[in-house]
Amino acid sequence: MSKGKINVAVENIFPLIKKFLYSDHEIFLRELISNATDATTKLAHLSSIGEIKGDIGLPKIEIKIDSKKKTLRVIDQGVGMSMDEVNKYINEVAFSGAEEFLEKYKDTAQDSGIIGHFGLGFYSAFMVADKVEIITKSHQKETGAHWTCDGSPEYNLVKSDKKERGTEVILHISKDSKEFLEESRIRELLVKYNKFMPIPIKLGTKEVEIPLPEGAPEDQKPEKETIDDIINNSNPAWTKTPKELSDDDYNSFYRELYPNQFETPLFNIHLNVDYPFHLTGILYFPKINNDINVQKDRIQLYQNQVFVTDNVEGIVPEFLTLLRGVIDSPDIPLNVSRSYLQADGAVKKISNYITRKVGDKLSSLFKKDRKAFEEKWNDIKVVIEYGMLSEDKFFEKAEKFALYPTTKGEFLTYGELEEKIKTTQTDKDDKLVILYTSNIEEQHSYISSAEDKGYTVLLLDSPIISHLIQKMEGSKDKISFARVDGDSIENLIKKDEVIISKLSDKEKEKLKPMIEEIVKENGYIVQMESMDSKSLPFVLAQPEFMRRMKEMQQNGGSGMMGNMPEMYTLLVNTNHELISDILKTKAAKKRERLIIQALDLAKLSQGLLKGEALTKFLQRSLDLIK
Repeated sequence: MSKGKINVAVENIFPLIKKFLYSDHEIFLRELISNATDATTKLAHLSSIGEIKGDIGLPKIEIKIDSKKKTLRVIDQGVGMSMDEVNKYINEVAFSGAEEFLEKYKDTAQDSGIIGHFGLGFYSAFMVADKVEIITKSHQKETGAHWTCDGSPEYNLVKSDKKERGTEVILHISKDSKEFLEESRIRELLVKYNKFMPIPIKLGTKEVEIPLPEGAPEDQKPEKETIDDIINNSNPAWTKTPKELSDDDYNSFYRELYPNQFETPLFNIHLNVDYPFHLTGILYFPKINNDINVQKDRIQLYQNQVFVTDNVEGIVPEFLTLLRGVIDSPDIPLNVSRSYLQADGAVKKISNYITRKVGDKLSSLFKKDRKAFEEKWNDIKVVIEYGMLSEDKFFEKAEKFALYPTTKGEFLTYGELEEKIKTTQTDKDDKLVILYTSNIEEQHSYISSAEDKGYTVLLLDSPIISHLIQKMEGSKDKISFARVDGDSIENLIKKDEVIISKLSDKEKEKLKPMIEEIVKENGYIVQMESMDSKSLPFVLAQPEFMRRMKEMQQNGGSGMMGNMPEMYTLLVNTNHELISDILKTKAAKKRERLIIQALDLAKLSQGLLKGEALTKFLQRSLDLIK
């Protein structure tokens, strides 16, 4: 028997662990099972290189709860420890047995999957236990050891008569942690942190029905048998190669990750890299709506199949946090409690790799089956547009597969769009003018007018489109975007044929103040325009830059400009028959009514006519019909 003090740098190591290293008490179970997994993985590795003779069987980890004795036991059938090893690995805090093992077997153990890193995980047990015992026996057939500690730096270490190799950790659960004596709570934690651990984890037993043999009578009841209740999938999909998996396998794993999600993901990206870092994983593209804020924190981060967090900010580019799936890497730098990421050069490399891999996959899908890609576009566009906006390298890659839908149902790449409009939609400076709409229903009359003139109108309706348009205008030569209901198309696009006004300059000068007097309360700037006679008599135009600023504010942009007022120019179509009628009308009341009616038509086309003004418009329209 030996007694002593645990060799630590500070006397109060246990309060330090409880208060600072492990702020979330529930992770004690994750740490103990990680240690048990290491011990079992070491055993398998030593057996594979011939250092252990004979069959080691199929080792598993077992969790036992005794609510009467108030104990929780974690039992493994791994390498175990001798008395000397207990002294070395338990009594010398922060000396990591896993690190020493990896160093000793560095030529053969690189892919052995050993988890341990810091050597402090075991002591997280004292967050929930008044006393902790270790009963262990080494695989080298030495005498077993029994270690006991009550949460102070003092311990007892005596010989044990344990017969089988392996380690049993016994936690005497404290009064304020009695939740960890409930099987439902332990099962919840095992599923959260250890659902995909590489060693089977047993929590009690369960009854299952034995399938009936073929030809059995219909009324024959199946017999039942009791089997181990294994809570984890020790060989999850991301640990396999893509060749081993079918589409059904990927979809089945998605349902395993997200049991409450019933939709099938659109496609997946299988990650697998060995150099300059190790990383595996599967990312899924679900159907994504236009709200980019509610979908995040669905990607799970693992380290050697141990769950770490679902907050992957930093390691996964922000635009890809809208996806779902799993990333697993032993090279991810974590803090000492393995609870969150630390800033590191490797993190940036991993992030860049994931961005490149996603870009390559999207490009491949586009080339392989463009029609299928077009059908998925509305469900994935927010991710791609977000990536183009936030990641310059992804913006360059997206040139190959980013699509620009038109109001007529076409899907064009930027190169195809440029080719289509280069002879029909340029301004006086030979810039391409890209017309777009953000809402087909609200801007229908403007779209129809533009299409009648032979122009192409894009449908760009994602919440970040204003920001993306601004980036595209800055990164590409000689292009400008204009919303179809904004400034007059006749002012924007150079035409070979000039539209001649039906009104003379003298008539325009006479008409303009008449209109300004009636509409002055609206604050509009009145401008006389020679437009197509099929256009509305009045058109409300908002400067493109003002429209974008408003859209950016509405979609979470900067509020530096405050609550910007609506600014419109009232374009008077001097070629419309009603404008000529207004000019000819002698009765002031009738002229005012016609001007207000034309103005309300312009407001209605912009969705600006509401409430009392809409009611008055409807009544006035009925009166005019009469």
